[in-house]
Amino acid sequence: MLVRRLFNELVLPVLGGLSLITTSCAKETRYITGTNLDGVTTKLALDRTPALYTGDFGDCLGGQSLLNVTKFDAAFYYDNSTILFHLDGITNIRNESIMLYISVEAYGESRFSMTVNPCNVNIYSMCPLSAEQPVEAFALFPIGPQQVSGIPQIAYEVPDIEGFARIQIFANSSQTEIGCFQAVMRNGNSFSQPESISTVLGIFTAVAVIASFATAAYGVSIPHMRSHYAHSLSVLVIFETFQSIFFSGALSLPWPSVLPAWWSNFAWSAGLVPSASVVHSINPFVGVSGNASQVGGAGSTVINNQGGLTQQIYGRSVVPGIADQIFNRAPETVKATVQALVKRQPYDPNNPYDYNWNGDPVQPGMPLPGDWTGFAGELSELSIPAPNAFMVGLIWLLVILGLVMILLVAFKYSLEGLAKLRWIKQDRLEYFRSHWSVYLTLAVLRTLLIAFFSITTLAMFQFAIHGSAGPTAIAAVVFIIFVVGMGGLVLYALRVRFRSGTFALDPDRILLRRGKMFGCLPCVAPVRLSQLREEELGEKPVGSLPFVRWHFVDNDPSRRKVHQDEPYIKGFGWLSARYRLSRWWFFALWLTYQSIRACFLGAAAGSALAQVFGLFIVDILALVIIAALNPYEGQRNTALAVWLLALTRVVTTGLSIAFLPDFNLNRIIVTVIGVVIIVIQALLTIAVMILIILGGISSWMSLSRNREYFSSEMLEGVRIRYFEHIEQKAMGQPPPPKPKSKSKSESKHDSSEQYPELPKEPYFTVTSVRRAPKIEDEDGDYIAEISPTQVTGSVTFTPAAMRRASRSASVNSRHSVSSLPRGARVHRASWSSRDFSQWQTDQDRPNPAVVRRMSSGPNHIRGSSANIDGVLHGQPSLNSLRTGTPVPGSRPMTPTKEIPEKESDLEELKEAEKEVEKDTEKSYLEDSQ
Repeated sequence: MLVRRLFNELVLPVLGGLSLITTSCAKETRYITGTNLDGVTTKLALDRTPALYTGDFGDCLGGQSLLNVTKFDAAFYYDNSTILFHLDGITNIRNESIMLYISVEAYGESRFSMTVNPCNVNIYSMCPLSAEQPVEAFALFPIGPQQVSGIPQIAYEVPDIEGFARIQIFANSSQTEIGCFQAVMRNGNSFSQPESISTVLGIFTAVAVIASFATAAYGVSIPHMRSHYAHSLSVLVIFETFQSIFFSGALSLPWPSVLPAWWSNFAWSAGLVPSASVVHSINPFVGVSGNASQVGGAGSTVINNQGGLTQQIYGRSVVPGIADQIFNRAPETVKATVQALVKRQPYDPNNPYDYNWNGDPVQPGMPLPGDWTGFAGELSELSIPAPNAFMVGLIWLLVILGLVMILLVAFKYSLEGLAKLRWIKQDRLEYFRSHWSVYLTLAVLRTLLIAFFSITTLAMFQFAIHGSAGPTAIAAVVFIIFVVGMGGLVLYALRVRFRSGTFALDPDRILLRRGKMFGCLPCVAPVRLSQLREEELGEKPVGSLPFVRWHFVDNDPSRRKVHQDEPYIKGFGWLSARYRLSRWWFFALWLTYQSIRACFLGAAAGSALAQVFGLFIVDILALVIIAALNPYEGQRNTALAVWLLALTRVVTTGLSIAFLPDFNLNRIIVTVIGVVIIVIQALLTIAVMILIILGGISSWMSLSRNREYFSSEMLEGVRIRYFEHIEQKAMGQPPPPKPKSKSKSESKHDSSEQYPELPKEPYFTVTSVRRAPKIEDEDGDYIAEISPTQVTGSVTFTPAAMRRASRSASVNSRHSVSSLPRGARVHRASWSSRDFSQWQTDQDRPNPAVVRRMSSGPNHIRGSSANIDGVLHGQPSLNSLRTGTPVPGSRPMTPTKEIPEKESDLEELKEAEKEVEKDTEKSYLEDSQ
């Protein structure tokens, strides 16, 4: 008995699994011969994908159909001119003879229709329709070119075809519609590719997050760290870009099918990650109920079917006979296939007649398939019901917050462990390791700032759809926390800087000055008089207008600027660090703008005119104001946030006006406009990816600011110019004016005035000098007499044209002890390459003054860039040719060593003393030689 039980429970399942493996391996593809609509006959596989087929399906009577359908599939095979029809379900009707009406609609027009009597095509489960027998209807209908002539050829190739297939069921006894089911049409091509597009965008965003965090955590000088952080690509702007693309679909417009599919690739940036388990778990709480495995129901509503399809079906006797005659004329292969597929089971991969392209019953709370109106239509691409949107976004926000905290703490303790193991230096990221709790708080606040627009929009959308009480109450609490909390922090950040001064209103003027647009088109540009530099005041304007200037006057003129105020940067740098010195307060204006956009997109849901035109006006005003302010300190952030994103918003909202139902445009034209929007937003996305790559390179340069050499020889000059640009921007100085280009005649005239042409006469030039050996070179006593006394243990030689003038009258001069007369000149017997190499090494030593000027941060920058270039453009050192040195030929750069601001003054005095001592010692050594 025990042996038999073990055999039944262990051996039989194993043998059954082996049999399945054998069957799957033995599967063979079966073929049939078919003729397409063009008259071409080919050999076709039975398990091929049709040209057009249905996806998810729903009840087009709003749940009042008298059938519960679990499967509704329809397909059109272009290669053999057949239409497949498959319907499974149950009904509570006792006994009823019915008629079927199958139709296909694409781009707002009816493209195909057919009336079918199920009794004439061997659909016995519906002939008659009875509650005692489940419905298992399957049929293949051969068709001709005239019946599908209304389907355009583009429908077989264009991504996300806009259309649906519908089957309507009519009772013969009452001649009323008792069932209607609709399924969205597909052709296998789609702009919705979250597995690839969303993954790639997520990877690029992660790179931007790492680069931004690295610039914020590396260093010891707070102002210096802020200046480099300001020039890394803002993660806030990246998420704002992706969220702006996704929430373009929150307008209550009948979108073309291509747009919701494209926007679904950016849903993750708004916290709407499609997860069936999350959606199903919160369905009872948000008030979404229903059977997800079927659609339909025993409705009690009286259906009005006077006229319309009733007259078309029952008023003409020739229509029902069309399908019967076509089926009777069908080939024997089609009839055999129909007989083999009368009873359908769940998909069997070993059955060559089965398929897996079919859709599923639409989830409860979702719109009818084929309807992409408003934000609910966009969410249907994610399989997220509209009442679930806010809760899903809130859940994923909490997950992201927990992930940020875990990763930051793990990174901190990982550094501590590596330092104890001595795998990294003890002072590596020392400031971050000692202030990690502050970084943790600021990271959480920054994450909430990024999520502000998304959460407030979803919360107000929850209010607009009048959902159940539970999620609406949570949305109200979260909305208040975000608006009051984030708004309070912004106001407090402003008060900290403005409380020690007053605002003044002074007269100003707007000057109309001549300029060129795009470098070639002449135009007149308005400029405020207070914004002009002194060298620009001499140019005469075309005209002027009176204006006023509202500015802040600090009571303490010696107070540090906001970007040099260490306590303010530590407390509110997560808000103001990326903006220019004169526009550090722009975060308040940005938060106000995002709140207004959230109100139009979320609270005004259902009012298309107010949403579209209101948002269009707001976006235009924002573009003008932000472009005039030019708030960002980094050029990449300016290019993305000020121009690319703002222009894309205006163009997208402007083109969306064409989707208003009042214009009633042809759906093909609407689809073309939708493709234009996709192209514009795709170019914006590509630009973001390129800027992320450039931002990663610039952050890499910022992390090498304490190194003398850069690992890339090609980018070393770029790194030097980048550091100079950072220092100039940190001080709020305008860029140096570009030199005006002169024509050849003007440049020739200027050169002739500066250097007058000399009269031509005989002349000679000395190109090289070589000393020939002499007889006295062989005299050892003579060589010993003229050789200088070794002071430092090594012999060096400096050409007279390169070295400093010696102090011949000094008592320390070695010339006075020589046997030569006072006027005679001591020279070397020969010059070797070793002497020049040693001299070259001494010349490559960095100047401590440059180190001190660049190390003390932007607030201690003195001197001109010409002094720095004098050191940076030195000749390559001999050490660069040795093992373990950087790329040969790369020039050394003075490292911008950072020191804390409190110690900068003391260190400056010490460095000055050391420099004086070194210069004195060097002069003594030169005189001794």
